[in-house]
Amino acid sequence: MKDVNILVEALPYIKQFHNKKIMIKYGGHAMIDDEAMASTSRDTVLLKYVGMKPLVVHGGGPEISRSMDKLGKEPKFIKGLRVTDEETMEIVKMVLVGKISTNIVSQINLHGGKGIGVSGKDSQLIHAIKKPLHKIKDDKTGIEEEVDLGLVGEITCVNDSLLEMFTNNDYIPVISPIGISEGGNTLNLNADTAAGEIAKEISAEKLIILTDVPGVLHNPNDPDSLIKKIKVDEIDDLIEKGIITGGMIPKIETCAKAIEGGVKSAHIIDGRLKHALLLEIFTKDGIGTMIYK
Repeated sequence: MKDVNILVEALPYIKQFHNKKIMIKYGGHAMIDDEAMASTSRDTVLLKYVGMKPLVVHGGGPEISRSMDKLGKEPKFIKGLRVTDEETMEIVKMVLVGKISTNIVSQINLHGGKGIGVSGKDSQLIHAIKKPLHKIKDDKTGIEEEVDLGLVGEITCVNDSLLEMFTNNDYIPVISPIGISEGGNTLNLNADTAAGEIAKEISAEKLIILTDVPGVLHNPNDPDSLIKKIKVDEIDDLIEKGIITGGMIPKIETCAKAIEGGVKSAHIIDGRLKHALLLEIFTKDGIGTMIYK
């Protein structure tokens, strides 16, 4: 009866999200642990078989740094932001498109889905421009300076018709976050930002970002202090109070931008938890932090 009750609880959500696009950003534990990736890929296929249209964007920062180390190229960061020169860009393409994307596609196919890997350069899926000089402040002096992050891009537009073709034909697109500039150059993109921008363009029902934390916490040292729901107009206040800090700020801002662009809800969930995707979508309480309008 317990199993039956779980299925009954899921029914309203299966009906509500039937034929709706769900944008999932694979990151954190789901990217570096083979078992977690297999489990997440299987859950993504399940979403497809109950009538949804999942799409995947993946990151790959740690794997890129490991590959650079193996090839004798030292990663360079400025205030946590990767500097991408031409040599680094070649490694980025090799890791994102040649390794991570194919691994995820293989797992999706293994579990009965129709995974297909695409990069932002394929059929000019993601147009981007080179990011302008980035302003950083010196912690000691407080003086601002401008730095060039190299071949790092900002998204200008997304070819949503390509993704429509895939989803309408029952494929699960697995998207590598690199973009193409007007001159045909390759630009490195932030995976969270790419997922948010694509979610807007395809009118996704949900944007789900898998991370290595439970969500937004009142107290970062207390995993039980999870904030379940945040309205978009509460975000600035939470940042000002220091509740949303560090690397969570750009994730939350990506979610807010997606919501303002028409995505119904965005979720930051713990990818370390088995079946996190299913628990967030098919249960009343969910497991992470939901951002909504």
